[in-house]
Amino acid sequence: MCMALLLCFSTQVLAQDVANGKQLFNSQCAACHKLDGDMTGPALRHVVDRYSVEWLHEWIKDSPGMIRSGDATAVKLFNDWNKVPMNAFPNLSDQDIDDILAYTSEEKAAPPAGVGPNAGASSSVDNSAMNLLIFGVLGLVLVVLVILLVYVRKVLTKIAENNGFDPEAEKTMPIWQAFVKNQFAVFMSVVVLFLVGSYFAFGYMMQIGVDQGYEPIQPIHFSHKIHAGENGIDCMYCHSAARTSQTSGIPSVSVCMNCHKNVTEFTGSADSTYVDYSKEFYTAEIQKIYDAVGWDASTQSYTGEEKPVKWVRIHNLPDFVYFNHSQHVSVAGIECQTCHGPVEEMEIMRQHSPLTMGWCIECHRETEVNVNNEYYKEIHDELAKKYGVERLTVGQLGGLECAKCHY
Repeated sequence: MCMALLLCFSTQVLAQDVANGKQLFNSQCAACHKLDGDMTGPALRHVVDRYSVEWLHEWIKDSPGMIRSGDATAVKLFNDWNKVPMNAFPNLSDQDIDDILAYTSEEKAAPPAGVGPNAGASSSVDNSAMNLLIFGVLGLVLVVLVILLVYVRKVLTKIAENNGFDPEAEKTMPIWQAFVKNQFAVFMSVVVLFLVGSYFAFGYMMQIGVDQGYEPIQPIHFSHKIHAGENGIDCMYCHSAARTSQTSGIPSVSVCMNCHKNVTEFTGSADSTYVDYSKEFYTAEIQKIYDAVGWDASTQSYTGEEKPVKWVRIHNLPDFVYFNHSQHVSVAGIECQTCHGPVEEMEIMRQHSPLTMGWCIECHRETEVNVNNEYYKEIHDELAKKYGVERLTVGQLGGLECAKCHY
């Protein structure tokens, strides 16, 4: 384990390239150092206040040699940081070091206003305007309906009068009594109520167990938009079981620590389009990972006090349904987004597809089979000739049989 650079900046150094210094810092130092906060090595912002430029130049280029020579500052620094050796960087020029030092000496930027959970104030104004427009349209429709009903009533009254019907004589009879006396009206009302009730009852029962759009709040906020989208992390890195197992699996918190042992705070741009919350919010969520796994970032060690994360399951099929991820991912080569939607755009993970039987069957009817095995190619050709097609679908290969998913 290397201990990265200790860097600083001096006003005596001229013509520093801060942009180049930032690039060098990220490539050479960020594995063990942060500007603000300790990691494997100490925080480096304004380190010039602690060490001289000349000493740092020598330390960066040959830290092991300085320790062996008995330099008091070098030996103390080595002992204070658990005697973790730091890499030497003899290939860095003095100008490169000065550039990095200039970057570490910049003042910490204040968090921009309007970024965070309350940044939706403007969107709430937009929503209010939209709601006002909707209510306005509904009000206009209601007024039109009232006018139409008044007009229809006048027309029906004229028709009744032309046919010898006296509305004034019927006013003395209660409306319910008039309705009961009209057997046709009673019959039609019963039929309409039965059909409408059956329609809504059927629709309600068909939605049981269909959780499309389900978007629960998790105990630790995980942004697929940042991880899979902005950082381009492959789905299989976290959900590796999807290649070989029936389920994709919930990744262990130790998988998170592969990156977040060093990434201790949110480092993205606060004004980026993929940031939905504040930097402080994301950093606090990283701390929840440390609490779960029992990691002390200040001492870079495990405390042994773990707290299990009670994740809320999002995608869940009934017990009588068998679905194998490896068969679809490894054999069929189906992309995760086919079923789970554009996860790289989701700040909060949700169920994109209905996952109903009809949805699965439709996919089996439309998806063509890519046969690369010579043995199965012969079977494929025979079945293709039987069905009169060039390429078979999953359904034509038996993908619609009940026992494929229910056994």
